Amino acid sequence: MGILNVTPDSFSDGGKFLSVENAVKHGIRMMDEGADIIDIGGESTRPNSEVISLEEEQRRVLPVIAALKPEAHKRGIKLSIDTRNASTMGEAVKAGADIINDVSALTHDPDSLKTAAATNAHIILMHMQGTPQTMQHNPTYNNVVQDVYDYLEQRIADCTNAGIEKSRLIIDPGLGFGKTAEHNMALLNNTRTFQKLGVPVLIGASRKSFLVKLAGLKDGQDRLPASLTAARIAAQQGAQILRVHDVAETKQALQV
Repeated sequence: MGILNVTPDSFSDGGKFLSVENAVKHGIRMMDEGADIIDIGGESTRPNSEVISLEEEQRRVLPVIAALKPEAHKRGIKLSIDTRNASTMGEAVKAGADIINDVSALTHDPDSLKTAAATNAHIILMHMQGTPQTMQHNPTYNNVVQDVYDYLEQRIADCTNAGIEKSRLIIDPGLGFGKTAEHNMALLNNTRTFQKLGVPVLIGASRKSFLVKLAGLKDGQDRLPASLTAARIAAQQGAQILRVHDVAETKQALQV
């Protein structure tokens, strides 16, 4: 899954692909590099990020999805909408999105469950403690792996009870979303545990700040080697989807 942030403030690539033209070019470049999914987001969910209006979010993402749809579908590549908002989910699926990727696991917006159920899209349920504005304010768990597992198990049950087939669901333990470096390391090292939930597992470690601590980097140093190592760890434990910024490099590392 290649990351396409159509935002001015995402932590790694904010502002690079804000125009529709630049975003579409980057999306096609990631397809050429071997991405199977392009994940398009219009609202940054980095720590302390700014909340934007639905209108602004949709203004950013819908033209990009519509423009990428013909090429993606010709190649058999899926488009994903990265959003917490039910209205954006519905409009994005109409525009051509095949997957809904929600960092709040369909809890942020009271209409999300109903909206997602009414589509044929696959749905990624991610664990986050708190909100993007609060999640890194002293995240605490009894046992991070068990606590995240239990939460995702409950969200799968909530979705199936709402009429969403389990075959449409994907889970993401949410590295970096309300977790310390130690929490992230425990989750990454226990990727295989989440396979017991019976749905595909997505891991997103690419360029995240906990890699700086684990790899002993200084701020501003290249996080690519650390990102590739995290991807390898997840893949070796059976992660079905890796959400990455560096598609060609990750593809090459996994090929070897």
